[in-house]
Amino acid sequence: MAIILIGFLADNFAQTGKPQWATIKTPNVRCWECKKRLEDYMAREVAQTESGIMKMQINLLSGTTRVQFRPDRVSLNYIQTAFANAGFDADDIKAEEDSYKKLPSACKRAEEGGGPKKGKPCHMQPF
Repeated sequence: MAIILIGFLADNFAQTGKPQWATIKTPNVRCWECKKRLEDYMAREVAQTESGIMKMQINLLSGTTRVQFRPDRVSLNYIQTAFANAGFDADDIKAEEDSYKKLPSACKRAEEGGGPKKGKPCHMQPF
C-alpha cells in the first residue's frame, strides 16, 4: 500500500510544472492607485487559474511587473491579456479600451498626459 501511495504522490509532483518568472512591461502602472487596481483585478484572476499565478511584484518606478506562474496551468499570454483587460498595457498588448477609460488620469499613458507629474511623485501612497 505504501509503494502505491509513494508512486501516486511522485506522479502528482512530476505533473506540476516548475514555476517560472516573467517580467512584463507595464508602462502605465506608475502610481499606488494603479498598483492597487491591478492587484485587485489579478486577485480575481488568481482564483480562476487554479493557483497558476503564484506571485506578482509591481515596480512603480521602472514600470515593470514580475510574475511567477506555473506554465502548466496558465500561459504568459493569458497573464498579459488579464493585465490588458484590467486597463493596463502589457508588453505589446494594448489595454482594453473600456477598462482603460475607467482608469484615473494618473494611470493613463504618458503620451496622453498620464503618469507621474514633475514634482508630484505618485509612487507612494498618501497618508
